[in-house]
Amino acid sequence: MSPTLRWLLVLVAVPLTGFLLYQQTGRLIADPKILPIDDFVEYWAAGRLNAQGEDPYDPNKLLPLEQAAGRDTDEAIMMWNPPWTLTLAMPFASLPSRTAHLLWVACGLSIIVLSADRLWILYGGVRELRPIAWGLAFTFMPSFFVLHSGQIGTWILGGIVLFLYFERRGWPLLAGASTVLLAIKPHLLYLFWIMIFIRGIRRERRLLVGGLIAGVVVTVIPLLFNHQLFRQYWEAMTQRPPAQWKSPTLGTLIRMIENDARFGLQFLPGVLGIGWLIIHTYHTRDREWNWLEEMPMLLLVSFVTASYGAWPFDLILLLPAMIAVTARLKPSQRKFAVATWIAINGAALALNILQIGSFSFIWMAPSLLLIYLLFANEKGTA
Repeated sequence: MSPTLRWLLVLVAVPLTGFLLYQQTGRLIADPKILPIDDFVEYWAAGRLNAQGEDPYDPNKLLPLEQAAGRDTDEAIMMWNPPWTLTLAMPFASLPSRTAHLLWVACGLSIIVLSADRLWILYGGVRELRPIAWGLAFTFMPSFFVLHSGQIGTWILGGIVLFLYFERRGWPLLAGASTVLLAIKPHLLYLFWIMIFIRGIRRERRLLVGGLIAGVVVTVIPLLFNHQLFRQYWEAMTQRPPAQWKSPTLGTLIRMIENDARFGLQFLPGVLGIGWLIIHTYHTRDREWNWLEEMPMLLLVSFVTASYGAWPFDLILLLPAMIAVTARLKPSQRKFAVATWIAINGAALALNILQIGSFSFIWMAPSLLLIYLLFANEKGTA
């Protein structure tokens, strides 16, 4: 194809694509039945309340906003994330709910694709085979769950990738700053936070400095609009705790065995996670800590032993571990890896179609951990 013809095709294709996107976007905005607002409404409503100086954790104020935004509910959908999450939520809340939701989903999709692409390179995947990473991202059922539900996990995923990228480039202040996105759901990555603190105190102080500076900034911003924000959050967590949640975690399973006798049992698996971390750091004490190599297991073990949360849409946080192990597969492992991937995600798809409930996904995170250990051990990199 001649350069002239190529440029002519570009000049025709770009405006045509733009027109089609504009047309479809207009259709999406006009028809809320296509991609309903779902869980995104909690961030939108809380962000709008806080921007107006109101309590973003008050269900009586959240409910009418969420109903007006199109969420079919008789009970407020609460945003239980910590106050600094509102720094992300408030810009979207300044837009009409439908526009904000579509922009949120578009951002989430972009983050997933870009994260998969960058992770493939970070973990030594062949550049020409980067479409494999995109395929992994699109066939990973939690990608669908998090986008369809309008949940916030994609932003945490982006924070993980930014941390790894900046740390690898030797930019510890920026790496530390990127951890503010991981702080949106800190309980899901609690082993990472322990290691950040330990490494920061001992050797990598600039990671802590970057994180503290960014943390102060994202905390001050919502406080400028609502000076009572932390008091309101504390009251919500102490007076209306989400003890009724049956999240797909080992802690919930223990509670169910004990007939929900003590909510504190929910946190018991965290002891196992900390125990693993102590043993792991002891055995690796003679080698230099490598965040890129250690991150997959920190994510997997944190998630499997998380005290609460760990919903099917939160499983998107395990995508880095899946791409890390796939990028280094031997040719002899590929058929088994593909079959395993199809089995795990096929089972997740079946559960979603049958709408059995979120607790039925309790097997998925441990399965991903076992698969990672199997392939990583075979490569000698675990």
